[in-house]
Amino acid sequence: MSQSPQEIEKEIKDLESEIAQPGFWSNKDSAQEKILRLKELKLELEGGNKLDQGGAVLNILAGAGGEDSEDWVRMLLNMYLKYFEKQNWQVSFLHQHKNEQGGFRNLSLEIFGKNVYGAIKNESGVHRLVRISPFNAKAKRHTSFALVEVLPILPKTDFENFKNSIKNEEISLETFKASKPGGQNVNKRETAVRLVHKPSGLTVHISSERSQERNKEKAFALLYAKLFKLAEEKKKAELEGKSLAKITEREWGNQIRNYVTHPYKLVKDLRTNLETKEVEKILEKGEIEEFITAEKNL
Repeated sequence: MSQSPQEIEKEIKDLESEIAQPGFWSNKDSAQEKILRLKELKLELEGGNKLDQGGAVLNILAGAGGEDSEDWVRMLLNMYLKYFEKQNWQVSFLHQHKNEQGGFRNLSLEIFGKNVYGAIKNESGVHRLVRISPFNAKAKRHTSFALVEVLPILPKTDFENFKNSIKNEEISLETFKASKPGGQNVNKRETAVRLVHKPSGLTVHISSERSQERNKEKAFALLYAKLFKLAEEKKKAELEGKSLAKITEREWGNQIRNYVTHPYKLVKDLRTNLETKEVEKILEKGEIEEFITAEKNL
């Protein structure tokens, strides 16, 4: 039975009071669970808009396959940028590792607008492309993979609360010179930042800003978003009785959508079974609204 707004408000106040207590973080697992519960209640009370209005980060990582997979990341980037443009969302690069052929080994985008995270969060997973390789002299068919990750940009209160649950010694920080395609350094100062969360192995890399301090700030925000989402996934796994080990594995086994241009044309989502033969409309024009809508019921 769903709670009334008054009951939700009371539970929110009780949790906020508990979070403010000095010994709240003594049990980190319990504390993180309560932080997540508080976020869920606030989202329910406010119609789910608070986290969505905060925007999202989209990461795309090329799988094995060299130039073909890196070109596949370029194609997915184009698809998403066209979709974001239709939504009138604001987009900026946080990081991009581009090759000399115009493909990407990996990239990160920051997106702001109405209901961004809520709309695209289910795009997370492996996207598979089957086509005639433009990089093969014999024009052979090739399968490429790319991993898409969508993270929430946390509201300030959630960010600060979750930040307090992470110990400084759990994070390592590296700085280095930002580079452009071909490995040439853009500047002489070490402005780019890489953070590693040692217990989970999660890594973030930010090089979009000119100052190291600003890149560090964005890197920490992105790392906490990754950890926040991981905590959500673990909680969901517990509720569904799934193994936590499965959740913490790399997500390359979680294939969600196929895009085929040869020997036939088809885009099919493996979760909703929605499919279309209009591949060009999807990849070149970013017309993925039908897939986005179907995914909201997952």
